[in-house]
Amino acid sequence: MEIFKKMEEHDYEQLVFCQDKNSGLKAIICIHDTTLGPALGGTRMWNYETEEEAIEDAIRLGRGMTYKNAAAGLNLGGGKTVIIGDPLKDKNEEMFRAFGRFIQGLNGRYITAEDVGTTVADMDIIHEETDFVTGISPAFGSSGNPSPVTAYGAYIGMKAAAMEAYGDDSLEGKTVAVQGVGNVAYPLCEYLHKEGAKLIVTDINKEAVQRAVEAFGATAVEPNEIYSVEADIFAPCAMGAIINDETIPQLKVKVVAGSANNQLKEQRHGDELEARGIVYAPDFVINSGGVINVADELYGYNNERAMKRVETIYDSITRIFEIAKRDGIPSYIAADRMAEERIERVRNSRSQFLRNGHGHDILSRR
Repeated sequence: MEIFKKMEEHDYEQLVFCQDKNSGLKAIICIHDTTLGPALGGTRMWNYETEEEAIEDAIRLGRGMTYKNAAAGLNLGGGKTVIIGDPLKDKNEEMFRAFGRFIQGLNGRYITAEDVGTTVADMDIIHEETDFVTGISPAFGSSGNPSPVTAYGAYIGMKAAAMEAYGDDSLEGKTVAVQGVGNVAYPLCEYLHKEGAKLIVTDINKEAVQRAVEAFGATAVEPNEIYSVEADIFAPCAMGAIINDETIPQLKVKVVAGSANNQLKEQRHGDELEARGIVYAPDFVINSGGVINVADELYGYNNERAMKRVETIYDSITRIFEIAKRDGIPSYIAADRMAEERIERVRNSRSQFLRNGHGHDILSRR
């Protein structure tokens, strides 16, 4: 792999390779862009087959966090870490303490959090070595489980999408087909039920489905039937790549809005939704409640402040639809453009500041 060529492709700032022989740590920290602030992104532990696969994952995820944080209105850049190893067998305290020291050595350029294969307990160990970590235990001033906040953001974003599709953001009487009834989707169903929406649910976990049926009067269907049900809104809250050539022709909804990551199997599937007149709320914006929540920890966590910030997801989704109309593009492209425009405005503002000679003043005072 030609690493510098890969970094130049999407203008990555830094790749940091971290190794600790005693603990078995092999980690790659990707810092994509710090225009808006320090890079925030979780630590993923996965049993990658090759080092090249790990690098590819780190840089893909790191760039994704730049867009997610920018679109969420956070003053944070994007980054990500991958640790090579089996999260069920290879973890140890020494590994995460060593990793914490590597983060500390970056002097605040990168802030981590939990991700696939890592837990709050792992973040607590990292916290023993650095303050540049979020998603730690509430005893240390953390926000706790982010899933309910992610659910609230998805609910707020769904209302914005309903406004675009129906001219009214009320979900009362709307039928919402929810794919997955897990940690995020269950509280999402609760919000929808309280507003008076009708729920159709599915999950490979039959107990989770039954729980939703009993609590919310939801209708249960088999996993492969959720795409073709008669509904107003389809909420993907489980797997990625579920908007594809097989599922799109089955959809009978006017809105796709859910918390799952990477919902479009390929970008062209976003074009297909647009061609069919289906309003799509881009996933990395509508599911940003969790990152907004943990970012609040950097200021000393305040739940009321965090939830108010999560409510701005409504405005972000609305803005995406405005850009889509302005530029004649699908919403998934408009979401990227919204993030890019914000980054560019800040970058230009900083350049103008330096061109006017203020940078010299700052340096002279050091």
